[in-house]
Amino acid sequence: MIPAKIEPISITTISKKGVDSIYDWLEKHKQTFYILGWSYLRNHQQMEELFYRFIIKVHKELPRFKRETSFELWVTSIFIPICRELSVDQGESEPRQDLFNALDQLKEYEKEAMILTYVKGLSHEEAVQLLQVSVEKIKELLFSGIQSLRKEMGYESAFNGCREYHKYYIDYLERTLERPKKIDLEIHIYHCQDCQDDLASFQDVLLTMANLSEKMEDFHVPADFMENVKTRLAEREKHRQQKNKKRLRIGMVIASFFALLIGIEVFTGAFTNYYYTWTEEDQELRALLQQDAGERLNLEAESAGVKIKIRSAVADEVQTLVFYEIEDTAEDNQYMMNYDDGVFVENEHKIMNTESQPWYNPPDLKSAVNKKRKNVYQGKLSLLPLTTDKGTIKLKITKLLKLIRDSSDQSSFMAYDNTEYKTGEWNFEIPVTKKPSVEYALKEETEVEGIPVRFDRLTIAPTATILQYSINTEQTEKRIDALNFDNIEVNNKKVKTDMFGSSFMNAQQVMNWTTFQTYFDPLYGEKPKQINVPLKSIHLTFEDPKTIELDASQKYPQTFEYAGSTISIDKVEVGLPSMVVISNHEIKNRAYEELNFSVLGEEENEPISMEMDTEGVLVDKNGMEYNQNKIPVSYEEIDQPRNFITVQSFRIDGNSAGEKVIPKRLEIYGYNTTKYLDDIVRISLK
Repeated sequence: MIPAKIEPISITTISKKGVDSIYDWLEKHKQTFYILGWSYLRNHQQMEELFYRFIIKVHKELPRFKRETSFELWVTSIFIPICRELSVDQGESEPRQDLFNALDQLKEYEKEAMILTYVKGLSHEEAVQLLQVSVEKIKELLFSGIQSLRKEMGYESAFNGCREYHKYYIDYLERTLERPKKIDLEIHIYHCQDCQDDLASFQDVLLTMANLSEKMEDFHVPADFMENVKTRLAEREKHRQQKNKKRLRIGMVIASFFALLIGIEVFTGAFTNYYYTWTEEDQELRALLQQDAGERLNLEAESAGVKIKIRSAVADEVQTLVFYEIEDTAEDNQYMMNYDDGVFVENEHKIMNTESQPWYNPPDLKSAVNKKRKNVYQGKLSLLPLTTDKGTIKLKITKLLKLIRDSSDQSSFMAYDNTEYKTGEWNFEIPVTKKPSVEYALKEETEVEGIPVRFDRLTIAPTATILQYSINTEQTEKRIDALNFDNIEVNNKKVKTDMFGSSFMNAQQVMNWTTFQTYFDPLYGEKPKQINVPLKSIHLTFEDPKTIELDASQKYPQTFEYAGSTISIDKVEVGLPSMVVISNHEIKNRAYEELNFSVLGEEENEPISMEMDTEGVLVDKNGMEYNQNKIPVSYEEIDQPRNFITVQSFRIDGNSAGEKVIPKRLEIYGYNTTKYLDDIVRISLK
């Protein structure tokens, strides 16, 4: 088997550095994913397309990653559907190893079960998650797949042994069979020659698959393969930047027309503002209508006793916002739309930028309108930005999410543990016109914790205000992974950060500078003269390498000093799995929140499969501790929260041959910490 060597990984860092970090992660794991892809595809051109699509798809789906599953398993769930899609049109086939040719003869699900288990090295439970079948079905597919491979290896196609014992073969050879059944099978095999022959040939196939890494010694990823993928990503990024750098050009030719519009506004603007003030309760939509960023719509559809109204739609280069109202005409229920979950745009690929991604809009149960009536909910849905100046969105809705208020706090939404839906069919054709944005060059530079930070641009769009800034990356021993803002103030008007809308530029605009974007609530129509940017907090990574020797024969716990703290090695155990556990429960004045480290065996470069579990405590500005496992905690309501990891456990399942790994060294690379700031950057545009 070829399980990937899992290294310490920060999902936060990946999401903030974007496509580049996903490429770097894949560069380290390219061998195992290349072999997995080669199991489906038959030429290197398709393999380049596979890796290119895979990186883009992972970047797009990253906000939906849930930490309940491992990052590697999650990305594998994205990798396999792309493999299936590309395998439909194979094109010209290049020479393949005999084992791959043999796997090609299997049925689709047999082949996938074999590949995931013996090529990718996943457990049965992990394969179950990817193939969406039961454990029993996985074993059934593996059995039939191995039987087919036996024929390719020169054995008779059928088993001649006793059929009632076939179901035990896999568990027996994988050493997971229950002891009573194991004893029963061994007694039976001792007296049955046919079952002996069956099991021996079955084991031959398993050994062939398990030793796949040795058979693949001459199977190398082409030298220029990843570089070709990187070149394509760079070309895509260049094209994306060119599209995003459109400027609003106001020429002298239309000066007189512009003056006329101003004159019209003088006479009619007051009436428009008063009109929407009295007729529109939603403050966000009211402001957009007053600025002529959108218009009222009278679109309505009813199904299954639920009526949906599309109230308005506003489009710009950032997103397309659809304001809606849902009324339950039969009962007192409130429902909301959840994009990609029964809500989709049928002509999305024709009129929308599919390389972007929609924002998440959480349910707003605190608004007066949503408190007023128990059967009516007003919300907004973020769709992808338009690629054309005008268009008609064909919105199809087949499922609505039922909102269940927290009994202890009626303004809060219950978690998705008991999700309920309303099914039906509602169809809309929504006309939209994309409104322009205005960009302002800032050219302001400061230092944060001794690291240069540059403010590059402010973009004011109808649906959002966007601050673009860059962080210098020359320092290697200390770097800023994230810079957070609570709000931004423009001309004495303060707007909050959009928690769910911020994004990150994927390429370094200038050498040693990494560029980011933070999104704030709209300031459409504002002409900035003075900008105040309060710095809220930074997430820092310190490179501070240290090696700790491990010896399982010694007694534990033992301690060592690092970053001004005394850290305990609680456990070092050798087995299947091997375990290493470290802890530090003293959090007062602690320099770090989480350590970045790995556990190495005797063969440092040998691929090993490992998992890490953590325990921690949330602490506020005053040192108050919150146990997130026992008390429901609203992270946003805590004053300057910091999440200190107190226990980090490494589980090492074994090496590529399934043998025990003896932990020899604790390799610490550095640590992460959060620092809260009280600085304001003042930028003048006069």
